[in-house]
Amino acid sequence: MIDPAAARRATQEVPSIPRDADGPVFREPWEAQAFAMTLSLHERGVFTWPEWAAALAAEIKRAQGAGDPDTGETYYLHWLAALEKLVADKGVTSVDTLHRTRDAWEHACERTPHGKPIVLKEEDFT
Repeated sequence: MIDPAAARRATQEVPSIPRDADGPVFREPWEAQAFAMTLSLHERGVFTWPEWAAALAAEIKRAQGAGDPDTGETYYLHWLAALEKLVADKGVTSVDTLHRTRDAWEHACERTPHGKPIVLKEEDFT
């Protein structure tokens, strides 16, 4: 669950966050999870809101330069890419670890029947 006060502070500090009168809005559960991870890392002092805003802006600019039409559908893809880059730059994890974990989740998703919970196993990392 996202702390409403933390979400309000985030939307004040990062004005590009999609929102309505009640706060941030998400189209998919993973977007809310990426948002919550960002709030948690900020609250733990991993980065400041100005650092985050700069990282997100740089990622959006990079994507636009690569042809992203910036219609809003890809906002949280850029959010996640900025988060991955920032935590790697800060030494929280490595790009290699992020890629290995993403690949493991993809493998776990492929072997999991529809409607069943996805369980990440050691063999997913090989």
